Amino acid sequence: MKRELTCIGCPLGCTVTVTLDGDTVSDVTGNTCPKGDAYARKEVTNPTRIVTSTVRVSGGTAPMINVKTASDIPKGKIFDCIDAIRDLIVPAPVSIGDVILADAAGTGVAIIAAGNVDAIA
Repeated sequence: MKRELTCIGCPLGCTVTVTLDGDTVSDVTGNTCPKGDAYARKEVTNPTRIVTSTVRVSGGTAPMINVKTASDIPKGKIFDCIDAIRDLIVPAPVSIGDVILADAAGTGVAIIAAGNVDAIA
């Protein structure tokens, strides 16, 4: 079986063809760099994503803070991750890199702040 993907490993966006022998990748073609090969193999065997969202802030100069997963999580856990942060409210101040939630939906991956919100003086 063959699958065609558009690589997101670098800005080139190569069209990559992955040949599968059952659940095993037997060949990857079309990639211009090694990142394309790695991306294609992972995408067809164990797809993962970085999740970005927002969380409410109390007592801050802004009502919301951008957040993201500290690393990629299994694609099948995206909605569980969103559910885990939906009702969170964090107190200001919040700084980039602050851990908002230590373990998002049992993935072992933290949700971290991707911006800054100062406390109201």
